[in-house]
Amino acid sequence: MPKAKNVTVIPATRNLHTGTPMDAKRRRKVAGYARVSTDSDEQFTSYEAQVDYYTQFIQSNPEWELVEIYTDEGISGLSSKNREGFNRMIADALKGRIDLIVTKSVSRFARNTVDTLTTVRKLKDAGVEVFFQKENIFTLDSKGELLITIMSSLAQEESRSISENVTWGQRKSFSDGKVKLPYKRFLGYRKGADGTPEIVPEEAEIILRIYSDFISGKAPSTIARELTRDGVLTPGGKTVWEKKTVLSILTNEKYKGAALLQKRYTVDFLQKKTKINEGEVPQYYVENSHPAIIEPEEWDRVQIELARRKASGTATCSNSPFSTKVFCGDCGSRYTPITWHSNDKYRRIIWQCINKFHNPVKCTTTHLTAEQLEQKFLEMFAIYFADRKATIDTLRYVQKTLTDTDFIDDDIEACEREMDILTEMLRQTVMQNASASVSEEEYRRRYNDLTERFHAEEEKLKRLTERRKRMDAESIAIGGMLSQLTELEAPPIEFDEKLWHAVVDRVTVYNDDRLVYSLKDGTEITVEL
Repeated sequence: MPKAKNVTVIPATRNLHTGTPMDAKRRRKVAGYARVSTDSDEQFTSYEAQVDYYTQFIQSNPEWELVEIYTDEGISGLSSKNREGFNRMIADALKGRIDLIVTKSVSRFARNTVDTLTTVRKLKDAGVEVFFQKENIFTLDSKGELLITIMSSLAQEESRSISENVTWGQRKSFSDGKVKLPYKRFLGYRKGADGTPEIVPEEAEIILRIYSDFISGKAPSTIARELTRDGVLTPGGKTVWEKKTVLSILTNEKYKGAALLQKRYTVDFLQKKTKINEGEVPQYYVENSHPAIIEPEEWDRVQIELARRKASGTATCSNSPFSTKVFCGDCGSRYTPITWHSNDKYRRIIWQCINKFHNPVKCTTTHLTAEQLEQKFLEMFAIYFADRKATIDTLRYVQKTLTDTDFIDDDIEACEREMDILTEMLRQTVMQNASASVSEEEYRRRYNDLTERFHAEEEKLKRLTERRKRMDAESIAIGGMLSQLTELEAPPIEFDEKLWHAVVDRVTVYNDDRLVYSLKDGTEITVEL
């Protein structure tokens, strides 16, 4: 008969997680972690209280040795990416400088389940324990990881709820037309006594200068360079202006007293990632939301000029009003200023085709001086102004025609209705196919037919919308011409940049010394050199 097995238990002599001898008598190196997620005065008081509490709590335990109280102020716990104190504490723990981390709760440690579990497991592998006081969880305890998973998931859901509540509040504010500006980085306005934007006069002068310089022909890069030269500070308080900063000011509708709200939205509440709103969530356009620095008509003129320069490829760093409007009759390229005899007493600046000597066939159009361009404009305008009353009447009629957009608005509305109907028919066709109530061949035929009709309507809507925008742009241009003409009693005897930009669309120089002026009302006038 076999003998009974005799099993002798050999007790563990080292700690499973830390690897230290069971009978070792050494004080544990303990760190505290305190965090508040906003930088308000009330939260700051809470922050100081946490630091003081953990200092006393750790020092009161004779078996613990205080390493440091690691802290983060005004930082969200949704991600550990930007928490400097937290990240430094983890790095010190992994280097063996900390045995135990004491913190208030799972939500103070992190509100992201993945971050919490990843960090706790990394610390556990290094023999470092975390103690969450509120939940009474020691992570090296056998129940620790299950409890952490549950608690951190609840904390993450709490963050999601808070994020959704904040988003709802913002959208409610948008729908009510409430405008908030980042005043510390927004030139021209400050927060008024009633909470709405209020104009800062000295900053408004800078905005007016930028718009005026652009309309007079200067490029954004030139404007930026001149503002830097004159010691004007940027919206962010820097001494060097960038082209993109000027463009941002030129295209921001808030300077005309309106506001487009929810231009961006949050796509990931954990990472706080945002993207440009391209129709995924509602936007709100508020007119007359606050005092305007730039007149709406002037702002619209700037947008038209920006679009015109972009379309014609005439972005330039020249200070001259001619740099975007004078073109070669041979090759269609723009005229640009060239310096002759730059190093001697015969130095002069002339205007010629930018590609005059770069094309396979040399352009035969003549060069011009700025004085000639100014003089010929005055001659052309005198012809245009000859019958001032008839010209003004014609412009008013044209503007009235351009603003009468009811017919095109009706077509746009009808097009949108048709697209809605086709969308519903497509949905029903897909549902029928899913329920197998039609054959695959019949489904494909219907689907392709409806899709083709939808795309045709989509193209039609695009053409109608573009036509509507062109009519609006032309109406604004005509308005600018009317404004200038009604102020004049006689043709000017000196070149006026504002008048030039209001009236002239482009000038084409031909090799037979003709200058053909294409005006914004569609008129063409030819003058000879």
